[in-house]
Amino acid sequence: MENLREQLTELLDEAELEWLKPHIQKDAVILVSPDLDLLDVGVAIASDNTQSVQHWIGEQLLVKPSPEILARWNSNPSQKFQAMIIQPYVLVKE
Repeated sequence: MENLREQLTELLDEAELEWLKPHIQKDAVILVSPDLDLLDVGVAIASDNTQSVQHWIGEQLLVKPSPEILARWNSNPSQKFQAMIIQPYVLVKE
């Protein structure tokens, strides 16, 4: 598990909205709550920890960006996101 965490740490990056747009169009972007650590979420998804992931989804701590969120993002195209690709998803945190 520690090796997975180290591998995913290397995948953490900063992304601009323009880079995320193709993934948004594919419905592959998942917005991670500010209350969660992006790396913890990535490890849970990559290691198939369905209990944690289901809990976060149920608590709406992991969501698909709503039209309102997308409109807000589009109104600030220079906004940066913390991002991580965990196939087939792109996890982002504002």
